[in-house]
Amino acid sequence: MTRRVLILAHTGREESMLAALEACVELHANNIVPVMYAEELADMTGYLGVSGVRMEILDRDVTLADIELVMVLGGDGTILRAAEIVRDFDVPLLGVNLGHVGFLAESEREELIQTVAAVVERKYSVEERMCLDVVVKVAGKVVAHTWALNEVALEKGNRERMIEVVTEVDGRPLTSFGCDGVVMATPTGSTAYAFSAGGPVVWPGVEALLMVPISAHALFAKPLVVSPSSTLAVEVLTRNGAYGVIWCDGRRTVDLLPGARIEVTRSPKPVKLARTQQSTFSERLVRKFELPVQGWRGPTVEESATPTTQLPIIKTPKPRTSLEGPPNGPVPPVPDLRFPPSESSYSGTTAFYGEEGK
Repeated sequence: MTRRVLILAHTGREESMLAALEACVELHANNIVPVMYAEELADMTGYLGVSGVRMEILDRDVTLADIELVMVLGGDGTILRAAEIVRDFDVPLLGVNLGHVGFLAESEREELIQTVAAVVERKYSVEERMCLDVVVKVAGKVVAHTWALNEVALEKGNRERMIEVVTEVDGRPLTSFGCDGVVMATPTGSTAYAFSAGGPVVWPGVEALLMVPISAHALFAKPLVVSPSSTLAVEVLTRNGAYGVIWCDGRRTVDLLPGARIEVTRSPKPVKLARTQQSTFSERLVRKFELPVQGWRGPTVEESATPTTQLPIIKTPKPRTSLEGPPNGPVPPVPDLRFPPSESSYSGTTAFYGEEGK
């Protein structure tokens, strides 16, 4: 059976086209047919010249159903574009980072040959990443229905004023405030826009939804981490007339008039990412953010399980002066602070106690 790998590249950059050509040559040399879009192949061959590699054109020679894997050469934006293409098909994405941070990418540019070799030998695993289902309602009617892999960001549409919103979790209002926006993200998106807005970093293996306010003018406007089965909602209030706009992964946008409502839930359809490395997410964080780890010794290897250490119990200290018994002289009587039966300090209604008219 013929193996085919789709190559997606940012053909507006020379480095991306060179990497795409190199990947195509390596795949062809190992009896795997490289596939590209006609426009991207024309850009690459027009700029770099004819490569002599047998290529196939997507949607002309083959369809996505014939593709084993999609190799994405670029930054996170290119990978998010690829996710739009393959989401309705059971095809995993393998990213090679040519951008800046590139959290969605599996390897770097200098590891391209090793990455292709892993694809050739089928030495890669596939993991599913949670997506968001996004519904926009106006006056109770659905006006837009879309999705996001990283996040859906509600932002103010007027530069000169904040947008007034009220947040909601599982059908109950939480708090209202003025802000520059609200980000609702997946664990995959916790290192993207939500991270820049002050949200927590959530490991990809954690199933959760995030809600992170952006520059909120409120005392209680902290990032929230809720159950993956929860429903997050944000309503655009009408009290200052400001309108908003939502961006899904920075690619799909919907304008929001005052009174609009956004509902976000877990999507039943995930995106599949291929992995060729067995490094942990902690290692990726350190590498991508260049975090300092000098002085770390690491866990020690125990030959056998050690028993629980018996630590001393801290007792409550005694008062410095000892009690010497009852005070001298007669003990004053305790006053009776109860109301007489005929008197009451409550002057409100008692109708809800069934005492109306008594």
